[in-house]
Amino acid sequence: MSESLLQLVRADRYREVRSLLLDVYREIYADEGQVFHNVDRFAERADMYASLDGWSAVLGRTGDNGGGVTGYAFGAPLPTGSAWWNSAADPLPGDFTREDGRRTFAVFEVMVRRPWRGTGEAHRLHERLLHDRPEQRATLLVNAAHPAVRQRYEQWGYRALGDQRPFADAPVYTMMLREPLHG
Repeated sequence: MSESLLQLVRADRYREVRSLLLDVYREIYADEGQVFHNVDRFAERADMYASLDGWSAVLGRTGDNGGGVTGYAFGAPLPTGSAWWNSAADPLPGDFTREDGRRTFAVFEVMVRRPWRGTGEAHRLHERLLHDRPEQRATLLVNAAHPAVRQRYEQWGYRALGDQRPFADAPVYTMMLREPLHG
C-alpha cells in the first residue's frame, strides 16, 4: 500500500471536512453500541473542539482519483482554565494542570480506517499534527480497556498519568503526556 498524502486543515476549513470526519468515525465505531460513541455525540464534541483557538487536523489522503481518506488526527491547545485535568481519578498538582492556552496541545482524535491499520499511518498522522506546534507538551486520552493502544503511545514518547472519565457516559480513559513535545 502506498504512503498517503498528508493534508493539514485549520479551523477555518473545519466545515469543509466535518462530514468526512464523521463518516470515518461512523465507520470505526459502527459496532460499539455505546451512547458515548454515537456519531451525534461525537459531532457535538468535534464541533466544540474545532471552536478552540489553534484547532488543526491532519488527513491522510490516498493518491487515487477518489481522494479517499486513510484516517485523521486532530487537536488544539488547551485553553486558559481548561477542565481537561479536572476529572482525574487522582488529582494532579495545580501547577501541572494550570493551562494558559499555549502550554499543552491536546490530541483529541487519532483514527485510521481498517485497511491502513498496522502500516504506521496513525504515527504519521500524529507526528504531522504535532510537527509545527509551539506548545511545550502534548496530551491525549486512551481508552483504559485498550492496553495495546496505550503501549503504542508509550512508544511514541507518552507516559501515563492516571485515569479519568471525562463525561458521565464515557469509558474510563488513561491520561497520557508527552513532554517535551518535540525531541
